[in-house]
Amino acid sequence: MAVPRTKSELLHAIEDGYEKLAGDLARVPEERAREAALPGHKAGTEMSPADLVSYLIGWNELVLSWHEQRRRGVEPEFPAPGFGWNELGDLAQHFYREYADLTWRELLERFARAERGVVVLVAGLDDDELYGAPWYGKYTAGRMIQLNTSSPYANARRRIRAWLREQGAGA
Repeated sequence: MAVPRTKSELLHAIEDGYEKLAGDLARVPEERAREAALPGHKAGTEMSPADLVSYLIGWNELVLSWHEQRRRGVEPEFPAPGFGWNELGDLAQHFYREYADLTWRELLERFARAERGVVVLVAGLDDDELYGAPWYGKYTAGRMIQLNTSSPYANARRRIRAWLREQGAGA
């Protein structure tokens, strides 16, 4: 899919990517959701489907928090407090731990709420706010949102579909 360049393209990328991924995640047996059988986000590690959903929740909620902080006139600490852009593997593992106590159903519900929150955020912005000027470094707000929502959705979907095939569940 092409990189979104308008509000409508971004909304489509987020919603379409989420719907496809959610359909695949619904096929993950709850009793296998915590099996660490996928390559992790940090070199040499493994993660479970639940960890993968935790990662997506974490990034969606970060996007929402960045915008909420900016709305209040506070400059966010990017990518997250205590983490630099060169520590994304550690941030991923932080997300795995942060949501480790949630059940598979709770993870999926929280992911759905976070995605809806991002959709509401994007729907409340216009093309100029999303793509008219840099928002963080050289990146527009729309590009930062896309890089941390719909792009990871597509990557997660590839991982989950491969895992499902390995489990004999087809994809």
